[in-house]
Amino acid sequence: MKTILLLNGPNLNLLGSRQPEIYGRTTLPEIIALVEAKAKAAGIEVKSFQSNHEGGLIDFIQAEYQNAAGVIINPGALTHYGYALRDCLAGIDRPIIEVHLSNLDKREEWRRKSVIADICTGRISGLGPQGYLLALEHFIKPGI
Repeated sequence: MKTILLLNGPNLNLLGSRQPEIYGRTTLPEIIALVEAKAKAAGIEVKSFQSNHEGGLIDFIQAEYQNAAGVIINPGALTHYGYALRDCLAGIDRPIIEVHLSNLDKREEWRRKSVIADICTGRISGLGPQGYLLALEHFIKPGI
């Protein structure tokens, strides 16, 4: 069975209550449940992990990537300054889809730069929780 890593960075554990006007009211457990249900229907296993610490995400990736077909990641604020996370992701030789609930290009100037964008297969931004499901679609396609 194909395995996909579903990673979420700092503060995403507060989804549903943190700035709902920007991030919506859907909680992280609800997003994970949506992704897991769609993945299960496609015969894919999802291993999800959230950490408020860059090192926690790196440790998880290093422990799990060899058995994974790819990564879906919302790095949160690490998007903009997480160079250690970037180096880790660059070294795993797996497809990576970067996901953001809000449209970063319509936010503050400093949010518009992603230090991982150039190593990702693709990026989905501004579609809310649906973005995670669209990222999963990439891994459902045959041959990936």
